[in-house]
Amino acid sequence: MPLSEYEQRVLEQMERALTSDDPRLANTLQSSGRRSVLRYVLAGVAVVVGLLLLVVGVASSSTWIGVVGFILMFAGVVFAVAAPRRKSGPAGVVDAQGNVVPPKPGKGDGDRSSGEGGWSGFLTRLEERWDRRRDQGR
Repeated sequence: MPLSEYEQRVLEQMERALTSDDPRLANTLQSSGRRSVLRYVLAGVAVVVGLLLLVVGVASSSTWIGVVGFILMFAGVVFAVAAPRRKSGPAGVVDAQGNVVPPKPGKGDGDRSSGEGGWSGFLTRLEERWDRRRDQGR
C-alpha cells in the first residue's frame, strides 16, 4: 500500500531532521550494505599479485619480494573488507517550513573547540584536555 503525498512529505521532513540532528545515526541507517564491484575487483587483483610476489620471493630466496607480496595481499583484503570513508557532519538545519538550510560557517561538530579536523585537530583536543586536567590538580 503506497503512502499518500502528505505521508511522504512528513517522512521526508523526518529524514531531513534526523540527518541534521544526528548525522552519524542517519549515515548508519542509510548504509545500503552494497559496495562497488570495482572495489572487489581491485582488492582481488591486489591479492593475486601479492600472492604471485610471495611465491616468487620464496622461490628466488628474495625475502624482500616475499614481504612486499604479503603486504600487498594484506592491503587487498583490508581494502575489500573495510568500509569506504564518508564525509561526516550535518547536511544542514531544518527550518520551520521543513526545508534543509546549509549550516552556518564555523558551526561544525559541537564537541570540537577548534575548526581543525584530522590528526592535528585530534592532537589539539588532546592537549586541551591534558591542560584542563593539570589545572584541576592545582
